[in-house]
Amino acid sequence: MEEAKIFETNTKSRPESHLGATAEAAGLLTDDLILDILSRIPARSLHRFKHVSVSWRDLMADPANRKKLPQALAGFFYMTSNNRIGHHFASVSGDSAAPFNLSIPYVHHNKYGGITQLDACNGLLLYCGFKKKMASWDDFRFLVCNPATGRWVELPPRPPVPASRYCCTTGLAFDPAVSSHFYVLHFEQAVPGTYITGVNIYSSLTGAWSFSSGRMVEKVVPLHSKFVFVGRMMYLIGNLMDFNNKYVLMVVGMEGKVWKTIPVPYGQISATIGVSQGCLHYVVASTVSVNDSNEILGSGITLWCLKDRDSKELVLKRSANINELMGMIGEKYRVAEIHPDCDTVFLMSSGGDTLVAYDMQHQKVYCILNLEKGITKPKRFLPYVPLFSESLPDADGQ
Repeated sequence: MEEAKIFETNTKSRPESHLGATAEAAGLLTDDLILDILSRIPARSLHRFKHVSVSWRDLMADPANRKKLPQALAGFFYMTSNNRIGHHFASVSGDSAAPFNLSIPYVHHNKYGGITQLDACNGLLLYCGFKKKMASWDDFRFLVCNPATGRWVELPPRPPVPASRYCCTTGLAFDPAVSSHFYVLHFEQAVPGTYITGVNIYSSLTGAWSFSSGRMVEKVVPLHSKFVFVGRMMYLIGNLMDFNNKYVLMVVGMEGKVWKTIPVPYGQISATIGVSQGCLHYVVASTVSVNDSNEILGSGITLWCLKDRDSKELVLKRSANINELMGMIGEKYRVAEIHPDCDTVFLMSSGGDTLVAYDMQHQKVYCILNLEKGITKPKRFLPYVPLFSESLPDADGQ
């Protein structure tokens, strides 16, 4: 399915003479001026300008120019498990081939016995590589890579963890608009399945790990391994240990000095977080939902937004009735991801073989693609927006 069918734009009503005039006028502009104009256009709208003229299309496709232009969502990384772990990419444009080589060295490096996807953030991916002959469960390395350039870096070993602490979930923090450096946050629990007690933080600026103990009164148990980084804060969904079904966002600053929680609606069916339009969004499927007038809709899916890092509560943005949605999809689902540029949520079918995009603003459903099948269903989808910058501190690769 072409991207134009997913996020429709009406170009059929334009007279042919208008298109010809547009192309003729575009030919009067220099390449540098065109690139400067295009660099200021939102990524979601950029693909329309490929149709202005052949020269514009070629200019935008030139690898030397792509790093200067905003990039739209290309698709999702995910894994399946059969006799071995499979690494896959689901393209939202319907292309059968990924926009990069899935077998580049960081995935199949011969020094690792296995490698798993952990997180993605603004064009970089975080992996965990396990040694072929592991002496202990701590015998692994984190790797950060840029699929668009084929470059990767292996992080130094994390400091030994005392026997009284257990390491759990890990997230990647990176904002190329602020710095070329990244952070990796590796959280700890007292025992598996209990509340978070602290975090190990790796900074590519210093090239070293540091530890920060938890500074919250609440005891937060992570619900899953989904992270969101926005406004120099890392967010993950948790449940308060001393309260049943009380969901919160746990918020941690990059230096480990800020620890706080923000209450969120309880997800009886499923819930996830993501960055969309520059803000944290939270989508939840539950047996009770409300509309903008706080009227109860019954079972539904709701989209919430955190306006900025200082906000103390989420604001309801959109809602939909699950029964109507089920009529469009035809089967059960769980919420999987949120589009980074619009109010579209991605849903995985109960069988784990289809990913569906639902535009909550226009109440439209689009079947994006069929997923690779495995013994286990994909547990996470990592949204990928290409980053063509070469900046990755101490990187190896192509």
